[in-house]
Amino acid sequence: MSKPARRSGMRLGTSEYKQVAERMRAIQEQQRRLLMNMRRIQYKVVVLSSKGGVGKSFVTSNLAGALAVRARRVGVFDADVAGPSIHKMMGLPTGYGMTARMDGTVIPPEVPPGVKVASVGLLLPRDEVPLIWRGAIKTSAIRELLAYIDWGELDYLLIDMPPGTGDEQLTIAQLIPKITGIVLVTIPSEVSKSVVKKAASFAKKLNIPVIGIIENMAYFRCGDGRIHYIFGRGAAREIAEEYEIPFLGQIPVDERIRDANDRGKMFFLEYPDTEASRAFLEIADKVIDIVENGKAKVPGGDIDLEGGG
Repeated sequence: MSKPARRSGMRLGTSEYKQVAERMRAIQEQQRRLLMNMRRIQYKVVVLSSKGGVGKSFVTSNLAGALAVRARRVGVFDADVAGPSIHKMMGLPTGYGMTARMDGTVIPPEVPPGVKVASVGLLLPRDEVPLIWRGAIKTSAIRELLAYIDWGELDYLLIDMPPGTGDEQLTIAQLIPKITGIVLVTIPSEVSKSVVKKAASFAKKLNIPVIGIIENMAYFRCGDGRIHYIFGRGAAREIAEEYEIPFLGQIPVDERIRDANDRGKMFFLEYPDTEASRAFLEIADKVIDIVENGKAKVPGGDIDLEGGG
């Protein structure tokens, strides 16, 4: 390699150096703001599955509603920057926006029963607009949102994660100090069970407590009272026993869930007297007991920590 080439490969010009320095200062300022925001939130709860299609965003939104009904101040942060959807399940259309102040902070909209919501989906012009971002840009977007969203004083911040245990999950785990715990979500199928175990391994590897596991789409109850286990049976209880984590409850299949989600209504509020809504209240009570009494623990059991995932 020639000397000029070696110099160009090893040194930054004055303008490039200034750009890097400015970027580092901006990141440091964002991190400072993020830490200040998190100090105003008592419990930070990550909702994680590792498996797509288990209804995790539905569970997050309705658990948030149930916690709010139990007189807790609740916020929901959608960390799925590539496929945001939770805002729609909570009654906010894509492109609804978030109010920005002169100091750069952002006020998240609030929906009944008093839940604050922040999502990239609120900033997109249309549903079909894709965010084709690499991992570094996703990390930057999550950090900036957490830094500038003004949640105010909250009891609970629920962080709705995308499937997997990659960039977004690691970003949240590294950026947010003292995560209270993880709520795992699965459906009863063997495929889902095997993938959700990775989320338990993720929690143990990063030394994050697990609050418990929820089984969504657990069964379907006919009008005559008969129960059908459409997707299998008992996956969440098996995971709970194997990894020594609390079993929080089951959410049954109900065709009105699809109807409420499609209409942008929170199922828990739209159909409060259903079996599924009563289950969410029971789960919220268990979460409150475990979280507020410091019972969440890092998973035990025989978990393989050598693999990737």
